[in-house]
This record gives sequence, structure tokens and C-alpha cells, in this order.
Amino acid sequence: MNSSGMTLTRSDREKLESKMGKFRHFVILLLVVQTWAGGGRAAGSTGTNNPTFFNIGGVLSNNESKAHFNHTIDHLNFDAQYVRKGVTYYHTVIEMDPNPIRTALSVCKYLITQKVYAVVVSHPLIGDLSPAAVSYTSGFYHIPVIGISSRDSAFSDKNIHVSFLRTVPPYSHQADVWVELLKHFNYMKVIFIHSSDTDGRALLGRFQTTSQSLEDDVEIKVHVESVIEFEPGLKNFTEQLMDMKNAQARVYLMYATTTDAGVIFRDAAYLNMTGGGYVWIVTEQALEASNAPEGLLGLKLINATSEQAHIKDSLYVLVSALRDMNEAENITEAPKDCDNSGSIWETGKKLFDYIRRQVLHNGATGKVAFDDNGDRIFAEYDVINIKERGRQASVGQYFYSSNITKMRLKLDEANITWPGRLRTKPEGFMIPTHLKVLTIEEKPFVYVREVFDQKPCLPDEIPCPHFNTTEDNLTQKFCCKGYCMDLLKELSKTINFTYSLALSPDGQFGSYMAKNNSFGSKKEWSGLIGELVNERADMIIAPLTINPERAEFIEFSKPFKYQGITILEKKPSRSSTLVSFLQPFSNTLWILVMVSVHVVALVLYLLDRFSPFGRFKLANTDGTEEDALNLSSAIWFAWGVLLNSGIGEGTPRSFSARVLGMVWAGFAMIIVASYTANLAAFLVLERPKTKLTGINDARLRNTMENLTCATVKGSAVDMYFRRQVELSNMYRTMEANNYDTAEDAIRDVKIGKLMAFIWDSSRLEFEAAQDCELVTAGELFGRSGYGIGLQKGSPWADAVTLAILDFHEGGFMEKLDHQWILQGNPQQCEQFEKTPNTLGLKNMAGVFILVAAGILGGIGLIMIEMVYKKHQIRKQKKLELARHAADKWRGAIEKRKTLRASIPAQRRIQSNGLNDPTTVSLAVDTVARASITPRSPGRAWPGDSDIRQRPLSRSEDIRLSPAAYTADVSHLIV
Repeated sequence: MNSSGMTLTRSDREKLESKMGKFRHFVILLLVVQTWAGGGRAAGSTGTNNPTFFNIGGVLSNNESKAHFNHTIDHLNFDAQYVRKGVTYYHTVIEMDPNPIRTALSVCKYLITQKVYAVVVSHPLIGDLSPAAVSYTSGFYHIPVIGISSRDSAFSDKNIHVSFLRTVPPYSHQADVWVELLKHFNYMKVIFIHSSDTDGRALLGRFQTTSQSLEDDVEIKVHVESVIEFEPGLKNFTEQLMDMKNAQARVYLMYATTTDAGVIFRDAAYLNMTGGGYVWIVTEQALEASNAPEGLLGLKLINATSEQAHIKDSLYVLVSALRDMNEAENITEAPKDCDNSGSIWETGKKLFDYIRRQVLHNGATGKVAFDDNGDRIFAEYDVINIKERGRQASVGQYFYSSNITKMRLKLDEANITWPGRLRTKPEGFMIPTHLKVLTIEEKPFVYVREVFDQKPCLPDEIPCPHFNTTEDNLTQKFCCKGYCMDLLKELSKTINFTYSLALSPDGQFGSYMAKNNSFGSKKEWSGLIGELVNERADMIIAPLTINPERAEFIEFSKPFKYQGITILEKKPSRSSTLVSFLQPFSNTLWILVMVSVHVVALVLYLLDRFSPFGRFKLANTDGTEEDALNLSSAIWFAWGVLLNSGIGEGTPRSFSARVLGMVWAGFAMIIVASYTANLAAFLVLERPKTKLTGINDARLRNTMENLTCATVKGSAVDMYFRRQVELSNMYRTMEANNYDTAEDAIRDVKIGKLMAFIWDSSRLEFEAAQDCELVTAGELFGRSGYGIGLQKGSPWADAVTLAILDFHEGGFMEKLDHQWILQGNPQQCEQFEKTPNTLGLKNMAGVFILVAAGILGGIGLIMIEMVYKKHQIRKQKKLELARHAADKWRGAIEKRKTLRASIPAQRRIQSNGLNDPTTVSLAVDTVARASITPRSPGRAWPGDSDIRQRPLSRSEDIRLSPAAYTADVSHLIV
């Protein structure tokens, strides 16, 4: 709609935009041609002093405006506050032509030739392209142009409208008022509807920027649930409205032309979306629709149609800028025709900056100031409410307050009529009663069990398939139970909602990390948080730690469990080696004891041997004699006294040795008593509970190679370490060791692969209660709490928080703690610690091995003794044979001697007449036996049987030589 109230159709607008593009090229071509044609005519040179007169041009829409323009300049010449003495302002005004080409030619012919320093332009009665023609033409020479009625966002583009400023704000600035309205009514979730033209998109961009940078409370940020963009020239809007009806938000912000707004309002009324419970807030154009519903809120710029007021403000701003520039800058003469385009007018560029920096505090249209694009700021609006029969009524203002030096919204809420003719403010959203709830497996809060064969879940379980399950995984079914599941059941009954539960799609809580896509690198949330931020889920019920990073993107309830961060480690155990029974004494002491035993034994032996009363055999009472103490008996005595065993034999006999023996017994008593006491203390001594003292342990802060610690990647604990500067060294070391899940880390702690796992205290205390070999080290740090995650601006946030507070007061949360975390036996490990240590095989295995070694040693020694004994027996047999042979040989020699001695006697007998051989033989035998030395009873001379068997002839006696006999003996030995 133009300033005259005429409405452009979509086809007309497209034709105008097409003509505008052609016109722009035409103007540039026209200026170039004129430059070539009149290249010899240059502008007049400037003097050393600044000009004393300035001509200001005007392109206005009617005679009344032209007259007011001239009158205002004439009045300014007599205002010493704005015009320095000796300076005069002149005016040159032309009427706006609806044809933009003729307007451009008129600017060149009637304004630039008069060397105007600036141009004030209004809006034509019909058409909307002529102000752009003035901006293009003047901008080519950098002549500042001040618009007083053009509000299109295209004029904010300084690449096209290089020298354009305006005393009216663009349509997109209504977004600032919208944000204040939403903040006032506490509407934090909206649906944004806009056309796809430049103004619609500019309004959306400004709204998104402004709504996310509220100054009063950073926690309050308007969330756009859905953005609906449509092409101008609507015929039907029913499909988009149906999508809006299924959303939660019931607050609709709309930018549309008057015609398109009429179509939207028509279809919305048909779907009953303009009645009670709905809120419509629109821009100025949509407010003028004939079928605007009752209760609608819209904006209207104050003094928007007062052209004379804007003319006055624009001239005062311009004159103030020239005054300031005249005092500080060298002002050159303005271009005097459109033929001269060979150089840029630098004074015009500087003048544009001076105008943009001006602030008019008491202007006719309020406080006048400009932003970097030359757009009016501090513009004031009326808040309009549609009453019965389409009557418009102002119910508030958005104005500049000099007291607080910023814009302020003032509303008369009691006078507002809301849709459905309600007098109370609608809630602005529809509370859904069926929620999509996400969770994650984390003992003891959530236990997950996979079921097969389509078996149903148990009564205390809830079905929980993986989120966004594909058709390939439909056969997988999971059931969940635990702390959070019981909490979810109680919440649904308390605040009355139904739910569908699903597991995290990637098994992670979520981390904020950069993701590369076609639009470049952008940070996004993954895991559970990502599903909630992207509005694919309504609630997260899990051990979700509340921290600043997450709270910036999602809503948290009050904590349902308070906890902190702690360290889990395996209890240090005393090593039980095979020689653990030797540990009460040091190695040096054992060596000294062993040496002492043998030294004392040696001294005992020497004392007993050299004592006059110990080296002789002593008579016993039974008449037998006992040997004196030898070295073996002395060693046996020393060991027997030390080991407290009975001494049956081999005791010292001398007084000196017995004194030493008594001293040795005292020594043994002290050693054995000390060993026994130290062994008992060693075996029952309480082992240390932890190896670490807490997060401030020096071994964690300056991590050594043999001390590994870790947490879970992307978790709240990981974020905590990133925030803490004093833990940066520790975090850099542990970052490489971090795990994907807490389950993997706890498993490695149990097997000793990981020495310290840093995680939430609730989970680690549960693990320590389940396995008494695990223990938490030090005090809690990084205290926080577990909360239920919700979407930003969720209508369930307050209800969930109140329910959790009731659960705390009613003891329900304490009941869940005992049931799931403490498992009903919180002192199990404490009782285990108080029970005395029981000795097992691992403690005394070395003693049994020592006994086994003694047995094996005894068996080995007996085998050696047997082999040695057999060797001795064989040696004795050989010696007996040799002795027997030697005795036989000796007997034979004696026989020969006897025979030789008996031969003369035989001869005497023979000579006496004894020739009987038998008589001779018996005589010889008798003589031989009589001459031999008597033997022991039972022993006979070797060869006796041979001598008795037959008589010895002389020839045989001669052949029995020593050599022959030696050979026989050797044969027998072999």
C-alpha cells in the first residue's frame, strides 16, 4: 500500500519492480551519455573558504508540502542556533512525478543544476518507484537524500542507495516492538508468518536477532516454533494454517500486505483460529485488512502521514549537519549538472556521515536519530487493538522515555479485547498431553533389557525402543526400569500426561560440536540434547546434569537429585606372594638369623670339644657310654632351640657350652615372639581405603605415566573440566584416555586397567555399594544436580518443577534412593570392612610350599643315601673278594712252606720203612694243620678241601708258583 492508501496487486508490484530495474540501468546510461556529450564543461572551482550559501532541494508530493518546505528554510535562516552568521540557505523544490524516469530527469534539470547540497524526498500520490529514482540519481553524485515517507527495506541497502537516509523507520523495525510486546505478555513461543519479499525476510531477520539479545534477562529468549513463508498474492492459506493448528504455540506474528492478510484472516476464521486461546500480532499493512479479526493487536507508526512534521525534522537535521561540517571540514561546491561524473564529490560523502550522526531530541516526530544504514531509530508507535465491528483503538504506545533514555512500552491491558472477546490474556500455547520422552541407559537410573519373541515387558518395566527406529530394527524390543522410570510413572500420574518412551538414538547425552555441511561449519548438539533442541522430543528423563552449556539451549526442572563429581578407584590390596610369611622380617634380619644359627652351632661344638668335661665319653646310669657333642648334633640343637622343638639328644655337656645354649634359647624366644606378633599384625592390619586423596591430589594434577584417569567424552564432567582453568593440565592428560560410555570405564577400573574414573557421584556410589573392592576417593567437587530436560519455553516446565518439589517433601525421592541407589543395604561394605581379615591359602601358600619342599627334599636325600649305600656295598664286596683271595694266596704260601719243611721228615720216614702213600698223606695233613695258626671258629683256610681230597704230588708242588697263583686271584676278582 502506498502513502495515498492505494493497494498494489501482486502483478502490479512485479511490473513495478521490473520497471524499476530497467529504470536504474536507464539512469546510469543517461548519465554516462551526458558525460560524453558535455565532457568539456567542467564544474566551477572552489575557493579557499567554505561557501556562504547552500541550496537545498526538495521533491515533494503536493503544494502544501512545498510551501511548508520553503517556509521552514526561510525560518531557519533567522535561527542563530542552527544557522551561523553569514550563511544563507536557499530552497529549490519540484513536485514528485509518478513516472520515475521523468522524476530522474527533473532532478538533473531542476535540482542538480542549482547545486543542491541535499535533497528531501517524499512519496508520490500513486506509484512507489519515484523516491528510488531520486535516490539513484542523487546517489550517483553522492548527494545526500533524506526520505520522509519511504519505508521499504530495500532503501537500507547501502550498496544501491549509497546516500539515502530517512526520518521514518523501515517496516522491519516493527520487530523491535513485537519483541517488547512478547516480553510484556510473557509469550516465549511463537509462530512467524511472513511473505517472501524483501520486507518480510528483513522483518524475520531483525526479529530473530532482537529476540535473542534481550538486555533485562538473558534467560528470557523468544523461541520461534515455526516459520511459515508464503509467496505474495495468496489465494488459499488453509494448508499452512492446519500445520499451525497442530503446533504448541498459539501466538502468531504476521507480516503481509493488506490483500494477503485478508486471505489469511478469512481461512483462519473458517478453521476457528481467530477465537479464544489464539493471539494475532500483525504489522501496519495487515492491520488495515477489512476482515481483521476482533482481538487482533497491531502497530501504527505515529506521525506516519504527517509529511510536514517530517519535512521540518529532516531540514533541521540537515542544517545541523551542515553547521557542524562547516566548522570542521573544507566544503566544496556541489555538482552543478548531470554532465559532470568524472570525479566523486567527497563533500557529499562526508555530509552523509554528518547527517547520520545527528540527533534531534525534540523533533516534531519525536527523537530523531539514525543507525548505520541511515534508517530512523527511536520511532514511536501506537499499539492498536481491533474492537467490535472492526473499530481500531489504541491500547498502548511504544515511545522514547527521556528518563530512562531508551524506548519504553506502555500498555493498558484492562482495555485490551482478546480474540473470542476475552478480557484476560490467553496462555499463548496449547499444552500437549502426550509427550515424546527420551532416556539413556545408565545404571541404576535406567536399566535396559532386550526381549525376544515379542514377549511383553514386566509390570515394573516400560517399553523403550530406540528413537527413530527403522523398519530393519523393528524386531528389537527393549524394556526399561530403574530410578528414572519410577519417577516418570509418578510424574505422569501427578501432572496428568501420557508418554511414549524411547532410548537415545546414539547412546550419548549429547555434546555441542561443529558439524560440516553444505553451508559451512556450524555447531550443533548431538545425542539427547540435540533431539530436544531440534524439537523432535518433548522431555528427557535421565541422569542429566544441569550445567550452563545445556541450560542455554534447553529448559531444566528443579533437580530431582543433588550430586557432585567424585573419583572411583579400586581399593589397594596388600600383595600376597608365596613368601608372604617372610614379610614380617626384612631380608637382612633373616640373613642374620640364618647366620646366627650356624655360628652358635659351631661355637657350641668347639666349646664342648675343647672343654675337659665335654670331650670324653660319659657313663650313663644304665651303664652305657654316650659320645660327646659333634658338629651335626650342635647344628641340630641350635635349630631345635630356635624352632622350639624338643631336643632328645645331642645336648652340650660342658658348662661353658650350656651357658651359650641358654643365651641362645633366650635369643630364640625373643626372635620367635617378635616374628609371631609382627606376622599377626601384618595379616590383620587394615589396608588403606584409597590411593588418592581427591581431586587436589598431586598425582592427578601432575599426572604420572603410571597413573591413568579418565571420564566420558562430551559429558557434563568433560564440560566441567574444560571450564576449570586450574584443571587444564590434568584435562589435557586425561582427554586422550576418555571413554565413550561409563560402563566401559567402570569395567576397566575393576580389572585394574584404569586407575581413576571421574564421574557423577550418584553412579559411582552405586558401583561402590555393589562391589566392595571399589571405593570413591576424596570429597565431592563440581556440585550440581540431575534435572528433567524440556524444550525452551515448554508449558510443562513449571508443572514438572512443582511436582518434583512435592516428591522431595513427601519422601518419594528418598524412597527411590534406597530402592535403586543404595539397594536397601547401604552398610554392606562398611560391615565387610569391620570384619577381621581371614587367612586364606594365598596368605599361607608359601608355608605349604616350604613343607612340600621339605618333603621333596627328604625324598631326594633318601634316594641319594640309597644310591650311596649301594655303591658302598659293592665296594665292600670287592674288598672282601680281594681280602679272600689274599688270604687264600697267603694260605697256599704257608702250605708250600710246610710241605718243604715236611719233605726231610718224609724222607726220614721212608728211610725208616714207611712207604704207604696213605700214611704219608695223613702225616702231611696232620703236620700242615698243626703248623698253621688257629683261625676263628667257622673259618677254614682256603684250599683245605683240596688238600684233604687228594695227596699232593711233588710235581704239582713244583708247578704251583706265585705268578700262577696271582693270575688265579686276578681272574677271581674280575
